[in-house]
Parts: sequence; structure tokens; C-alpha cells
Amino acid sequence: MSQKADEQTINIGVIGAGGRMGRMLVEAVQDNPQTTLSAAIERQGSSLVGADAGEVAAIGRLEVQIVDDLAAVINNIDVLIDFSLPDATEQNMQVCAKHKVAMVIGTTGFNEQQEQVLSEASKKIAIVYAGNYSTGVNLSLKLLEMAAKAFGADADVEIIEAHHKHKIDAPSGTAYMMAEAVAQARGQNLKDVVNYGREGQTGEREAGEIGIHAIRGGEIVGDHTVMFIADGEVVEITHRARERMTFAAGAVRATTWIVQQPAGQYNMQDVLGLNE
Repeated sequence: MSQKADEQTINIGVIGAGGRMGRMLVEAVQDNPQTTLSAAIERQGSSLVGADAGEVAAIGRLEVQIVDDLAAVINNIDVLIDFSLPDATEQNMQVCAKHKVAMVIGTTGFNEQQEQVLSEASKKIAIVYAGNYSTGVNLSLKLLEMAAKAFGADADVEIIEAHHKHKIDAPSGTAYMMAEAVAQARGQNLKDVVNYGREGQTGEREAGEIGIHAIRGGEIVGDHTVMFIADGEVVEITHRARERMTFAAGAVRATTWIVQQPAGQYNMQDVLGLNE
């Protein structure tokens, strides 16, 4: 950790600093009194390379120039925040593991090989990996666990998620987190019981199945509803995000926690103390 981090200011690097989420992360880093932006990274060929990250985020000049090479600035970073794409995050994990830089990862859509890279990297560095960094969503996961245990096999579970039209993966990482919470509480392996939407002559719904359905349109930030459908009643647990800054502020909160942790893989519930 750098001298600046020792003085309680944590040096943060942001991947995709010129994107929609990246700009909010830059703002959230500067808004948090414990953190400061020390590096801003964009993809090679981006027209924003060379620009000031603060000006791109519309928060004023920060004297932090956007670069296109993480390795060139890795020594300036205590924690890297990465909300990018799976292939890019895979490479970034390898760089951070080599240089012993902690990570906060919000990228979704990893394949099995990329999950393995994550597992290997977490043996060398501390990583918070979550599909959602909002306090409300992570509290919802606890409520889902309680509901799943209470209903057991007596309720069918359906998950409906809605996001903006620009989102390129489905279902969302948050929907996966919610489905995993339910499956684990019921002693199931999610891969064995998940059903991604329905079409055609599907036959009767199988017992224990967890349905997940994705909606895309407009500028919806992120809505998630989990339905527990019993024979005589329906319980719905819903979370609606109204602005992306909620996720950005949560990710920055995670950076202030992860710098104090040993190597390992953690989630946002660890950060919030919900797993204690």
C-alpha cells in the first residue's frame, strides 16, 4: 500500500473511466473522504485517452490523465475498481494479482474459465466480487434466504429483472445472486433447477424450479422482483434502483473495506457485515 493509503487516503484506479458507470465511479471516489482517484483507464483506441478524468466525469479537473494501459499506472493504485467486460476483467485480474493490488469487481457474465481466473487471483490478493453493490440489494438477499427457508418446497420461485436497453448480458448479475440465495437456502444446485424463460410447449412447471426472466428497455436502472408463489398466497420481494450512483458509492465503500482484508474472495454482504 502506498504512503498515501497509510495516511488513510486510499488510491483508487477506475477501469472504463470514460463510460457511464466509470464516470460515476470517478465522482464517487472523489466524494468519499477516504479515497482519491490515482488512475483512470480506458480501452486502447478510446478517444478519451489523454483527457482529464475529472473533466470527463464533469466534476472539475483532477490532474489524472486517462490512459489505456493498466500496467503503466498499477504502482499508483491501492485498489482497482473494475465494472467492465469479462475478457478485460480477466486480464486486469492477472495484472493486479502480479502487483498485489486489491480489486473491487462488478463485471458480470463471467464464463467458467474466467471464474477460475478469479479464484486463482483471490489466492494472491483480496477481491470483492459482487453482481450488485447497493445496500438494498444485499439486504434483499438476506430476506430472500429467510423466505426460501420458510417456504421450502411449498412455493414456486420466479425472478423477474428489468434493465435499460443498453445492457448486453442477461440475466443480470443481481438476478443470479438472488437465484443463488434462494437455491442455497433450499439446498439446491442452481444449475440443476434454473429455467431461463419459457417458450412453446414447456409442459407443467417442475417442482423446485427457479425461473428467471429478463426485460430490456428504455433507461431502467435496475428492477428485480422475486416471487414466492404458494397455493394460497404470494410473497414478493422487490428492489428498484433509481440511480446508478447507488452502485458506485457502494463499490467505493467496498474499497475502504477490502484494503484491510487478507487475500481471498469476498462479496458485498461481507463488506456490510451481513455474513457475521
